[in-house]
Amino acid sequence: MLGCFYGQAVGDALGLGTEFLNKDEVHKHYPNGLSRYENIIQDAHRRRWHKGAWTDDTDMMLCILNGFDNGKFDILQVAKNFKDWADGEPMGIGAHTFKVLAMGDYVEKHDECSRLWWELSRRQSAANGALMRTSIVGLVQNNFIEQTEDICRLTHYDPRCIGSCVIATSIIHNLVWNDKPLSYEEIKNIGSKYDFRLEEWIDLAYKRKYISELDLDETHSIGYTLRTLAAALWCYWHANSFESGLLAVVNEGGDADTNAAISCAILGAKYGYNAIPEYYIKSLYKEREYRHKVDNFISFATNEKNSN
Repeated sequence: MLGCFYGQAVGDALGLGTEFLNKDEVHKHYPNGLSRYENIIQDAHRRRWHKGAWTDDTDMMLCILNGFDNGKFDILQVAKNFKDWADGEPMGIGAHTFKVLAMGDYVEKHDECSRLWWELSRRQSAANGALMRTSIVGLVQNNFIEQTEDICRLTHYDPRCIGSCVIATSIIHNLVWNDKPLSYEEIKNIGSKYDFRLEEWIDLAYKRKYISELDLDETHSIGYTLRTLAAALWCYWHANSFESGLLAVVNEGGDADTNAAISCAILGAKYGYNAIPEYYIKSLYKEREYRHKVDNFISFATNEKNSN
């Protein structure tokens, strides 16, 4: 579990360094590639965060964590946590998530608000704002699929978003609780339950040798949930270590913090906490505070197992 939590935060924090850059810009700013927080350029976007700080991806994951009670997530509390966060200083919040959470009656009518904005997009909005925060839901022992669906729909109603999240949490859950990596066929079968459009991106991630073939910096759809899912699946299948996957996805640019957050949450679950180089953990901004939160969650989650 600890590897998943730290993979999420590390990927998010380093990915900020190349977020919204195309590959040419990444090479210009980081001729030797970005591999350390202290080398993150300080432009108008990135200087808002301390070096080594995570962004909205992990902020929202912590909102979910703070809604954990008696072995499951309290959906109403998670919705309230999202709303409180959005009403504060939600640096990096995505446009779709902002629209949903800005509605005055969101907490009481979160499902209706989420569906409304999806309908207003002519059912086209399928951003990655739910996938980026979903890793934690795979760490609960029971009913994780239903909870994944419910938490995704708090802001993202499209079946592509829901399917993306369920694939990610299913991979994480099986690695952590069952020590079992899901196969290509098993992942395709999960995707087929939600939307036929997932299959193309699952195939792309599985069959492409190089992550560059996913075009993660493609200008018009960098925030598409299936593009981010493909990045995570590519790392799951092709990265032979945590760090190699982290650096591969970060240096592709695009929506790099989100792509790296979910990719590295999965890699952390696969390879474990000890596979994450110490530098990335110890140099996280507010690492001790983060460790306290995740240790408490892990204690409660594992005690649930022992009490059953």
